[in-house]
Amino acid sequence: MSPLRVARRAALALVGVLVVAALVLSVVGVSLVRRSFPQTEGEIKVQGLAARVDVLRDDRGIPQIYGDSVTDIAKAQGYVHAQDRFFEMDLRRHVTAGRLSELVGDAGLETDRAIRTMGWRRVAEAELPTLDPQTRTTLQAYADGVNAYLRGRSPSQASLEYVVLGTRVSDYRIEEWTPADSLAWLKAMAWDLRGDYSNELARARLSTRITGAQISELYPAYDVANTPILTAEQWAPRRPAGQVSSSVPAALGSSAVGASAREVADALGSTSAQQAYAAVGRALDAIPALMGRGEDIGSNSWVVGPQKSATGKPMLANDPHLSPGVPGIWYQVGLHCREKTEQCPLDVAGFSFSGVPGVVIGHNDKIAWGFTNLDPDVSDFYLERVDGNRVLRGQTWEPVETRREVIKVAGKPDETITVRSTRHGPIMSDVLPALDDAGEHSPVPATEGQTPTGQQDFAVSMAWTGLQPSKTADAIFALNVAQDFTEFRQAAKSFAVPAQNLIYADVDGHIGYQAPGQVPVRASAFKGAPPGFWPAPGWDEAYDWQGFVPFDSMPTVLDPDEGFIVTANQPVTMSRTPFLTTEWDYGYRAQRIRDRLTDATKGGATVTAATMAGIQMDSRNQFAPVLVKALLAVPLAGPGDSDAEVAFTREAQDLLRDWDFTTPADDSRAGAAAAYYNAVWANLLRLLFDDEVPEDLQADGNSRHMAAVTRLLENPRSAWWDNRQTAGVTESRDEILRQAQVEARLELTRSLGKDPDDWRWGALHTLDLTHQVLGGETVPGVVRSIFNRGGFEMPGGSSIVNANGWRANLGYETTWAPSMRMVVDLDDLDRSTWINQTGVSGHAFNGHYDDQTEDWVEGRQKPWAFTEEAVREATDEELALLPDS
Repeated sequence: MSPLRVARRAALALVGVLVVAALVLSVVGVSLVRRSFPQTEGEIKVQGLAARVDVLRDDRGIPQIYGDSVTDIAKAQGYVHAQDRFFEMDLRRHVTAGRLSELVGDAGLETDRAIRTMGWRRVAEAELPTLDPQTRTTLQAYADGVNAYLRGRSPSQASLEYVVLGTRVSDYRIEEWTPADSLAWLKAMAWDLRGDYSNELARARLSTRITGAQISELYPAYDVANTPILTAEQWAPRRPAGQVSSSVPAALGSSAVGASAREVADALGSTSAQQAYAAVGRALDAIPALMGRGEDIGSNSWVVGPQKSATGKPMLANDPHLSPGVPGIWYQVGLHCREKTEQCPLDVAGFSFSGVPGVVIGHNDKIAWGFTNLDPDVSDFYLERVDGNRVLRGQTWEPVETRREVIKVAGKPDETITVRSTRHGPIMSDVLPALDDAGEHSPVPATEGQTPTGQQDFAVSMAWTGLQPSKTADAIFALNVAQDFTEFRQAAKSFAVPAQNLIYADVDGHIGYQAPGQVPVRASAFKGAPPGFWPAPGWDEAYDWQGFVPFDSMPTVLDPDEGFIVTANQPVTMSRTPFLTTEWDYGYRAQRIRDRLTDATKGGATVTAATMAGIQMDSRNQFAPVLVKALLAVPLAGPGDSDAEVAFTREAQDLLRDWDFTTPADDSRAGAAAAYYNAVWANLLRLLFDDEVPEDLQADGNSRHMAAVTRLLENPRSAWWDNRQTAGVTESRDEILRQAQVEARLELTRSLGKDPDDWRWGALHTLDLTHQVLGGETVPGVVRSIFNRGGFEMPGGSSIVNANGWRANLGYETTWAPSMRMVVDLDDLDRSTWINQTGVSGHAFNGHYDDQTEDWVEGRQKPWAFTEEAVREATDEELALLPDS
């Protein structure tokens, strides 16, 4: 499901009433629009404050908050978040609680069924009492600040979206904010940032359609030429006493694994199992990707030590790649104690989530940190043998746990669902009925001559670390106040889900890395396959999780000799202990960043902040040289082609001959070549893969597909090269490469014109920033124009450092992008720079709704004032929040 599919579903139900809403808006006009704008100057009395809090905003509306206690600062942050972004906060809590239908009607039902089945809100509520007292106090203070803003306000006074939605949900009332609302958003973040779940399910579905060799080719091994985050010299695994090995088991028939490989293979390939996989796929698609999904949750971060820095102090860069939208995911803020003490230790600024107190990514007065997705395999699917409401466990049957959930639906009767769970987790195949996707082929793992067991009833349950209470909320506050690498690592220890690559720098000249997270230890379903590669048999306890990798065994480094650290979702190390995942990014972005840094520091040269920001905008396609070499070697004359037809294709192919492999959006020669290359790539993927996989598993062109095609180019006899849709004809590698070039030439002639010199990558590769509920194509244009921003021509692409990604199976439009960019200068924090994708405001007509977007598109970063002197010099508006008594 696309990141905004839930929005489009909601929009389908709202089309008629939105026409009326548009007319209402045009008549009522400015007063209705502006009534939800925040007061940003003067004084406001806020219930519960102990003392005055100052909110200083710069010319982009970014608030820096100054108070005398952590509690007052948290209340002020809640108040300010609600001022600028409350509808976003309210939408998120409805989604994460499985209550979207209360807000948008029955268009939210499929989402609610899936999330209620997992029970995100239930986990958040269970997590709250386990947190550190300081964290609980901060969460409550934040909630008090949100509620102080909401007190006495109608929905229309909180945000314009409620006016539009109110034409359908007329009796909607805003509820008070609670600490569990904040924690539930962290569950959504963890859900989008977990690893391997989609590929594990996809491989199970493909096992009845294609050969085992083809699956291996589609999921190739990582190319060791691309450097991991940490080399063997920088970190080696530890095996403390009592730790269960997480390496691949020797054989399924060994004493460590009870079920035979034959039994498992037969079950995984049965018709009932295939139907259950398809049902799970539909259930997962019903969950909106609030941050992104798949490769659109990749990110770049790197840190340069003092020896390679022009200032003699470290510099740190970060740009997380997430789903684009308006308002953007991040909210910039500064949180400062007027006098920093042990009781009031906050002096931090960076990027926060509206709805959550604290700063998630940024720096304080001593350290800076950045995130990229570690992407460990923290979820497993278990195939369960079920008989009514009992499930097989070993040789006996045990009862399935059940609970009832009532879903309230705006304008419709309530819906009641029954959630079933095994000891592994919720049964996700119950959520939605499967489409017809069982396949008619015998399963690949089966021995020839044997038939799979198709007479059993199977369900699929899901184990996921995010469904266990954790202390990630503790980690956020601890990071905000950490003063050195020891305290940084102690904070990281609580960062259970989602597991992230954490990079570090401090004002004393140190740089470092830490991999945190709760990563399960478990066995593999097949000999030679890593854990989590296939769904596991739920009836055999040998496949249950056997604990978690201890934090002290997770990779870490301080001040590596190399002088810099690069994390861009590539493998952390090449060691198989501890086992983290097989689903790494294939390293094209990471290696390009490393190459740029190495080149920039040759001969004792050093890196500037401008160098760091420039690398973030690098648009070179690292895979393109491999494919272009193969394309140029292919004869363009096909059977029966005329000289004119061959010349027509060659005119486009000639763009590739002197291409520098950069992908600018403009009308340069490189921009024209990028347009043609990417069209060839999309057509090649279609011709190679789409004839043999279900529609929803078509190749999107991510780094895995680049690695797979690299291997396939070296193997012209692979079955992938033959197009099954052309009966009686067996295509060769060169014929598929030729067809891709011919089809791309025809496609771009139709869309961009006959002359290849006039083609532009930016004309194809556009970006629309779409509102989560009111931005879909089914919404009347006048309403979309209020909330959406778009038509931006974008450089870069998938597996490129400037990662404005696209999905080749859906079109060339940008579907993920850098959600923000920052460069922190540890020599002078006031020289740091940052930029957000949209702006701090969630109010459509507010001047700060999208005032950073143009700079973000162009790669310009803005000054990031941090010290109070610099903040006050940059202040454009000042608001005093005062105690109400």
